[in-house]
This record gives sequence, structure tokens and C-alpha cells, in this order.
Amino acid sequence: MSNDLHLHSSIVALISLASGIAAKHPAMGMCQLDKLRQMGIPESQINTAIEIARHIRDEAAEKIDAAFDEKSGLGVVTEASEGCCGTSTTAKGIKKEEESCCSSTPSGQSCC
Repeated sequence: MSNDLHLHSSIVALISLASGIAAKHPAMGMCQLDKLRQMGIPESQINTAIEIARHIRDEAAEKIDAAFDEKSGLGVVTEASEGCCGTSTTAKGIKKEEESCCSSTPSGQSCC
């Protein structure tokens, strides 16, 4: 197998850490966090991956809540955050066109 088919172990650890956070995995990415620190990955890069993962997780939860509110008919009006890929939906089911495909984290990091 060619070496270009494999990701560097630091990239694999960052992906695993971020996906575990976004999926609310009970192990919380502690193993990957330790590996990244042992590899000498800067804390700023680790923090960026964590921030993006949390942003995606929280955005998904907001969209699920908005969809529930819409379908439940309880009259709760919440609004999903600006999402990836151009549209978001309010609890009343009104699709809104967004200017950007990606939303940003609180520090301005893009989720795409």
C-alpha cells in the first residue's frame, strides 16, 4: 500500500478527538488528547479542534430542538443557528437563506 493513503497519526488523533466530542462519546477524547500532547501538537491547535467540534455538536442540537419544536406544535419558538450549507430553519418551519455555507465558532473559526 502506498504511503499517500495513510493520514499522519496526529491528523487521525485530531479527527478522533473532534468526532468524539461532536458525538458526545463517553470517553471524551482523553486518549487522543494525551496522544496529541505527547506528539507535541500545540495546545492552540488542539483547542481549535475542540472548539470546532463543540460548535458542530451544539449546532446539531439546536437544529434538532428547532425541528422538535416545529413538529410538536407546542408553540415554542426557537431558532436554529446559522448552519452549514446555506439554510437554517426556524421552529415555525420557515427556511432562511444564509449568505455563507459555514457558520463560525465564537472565536471566528470556520466549521468548514
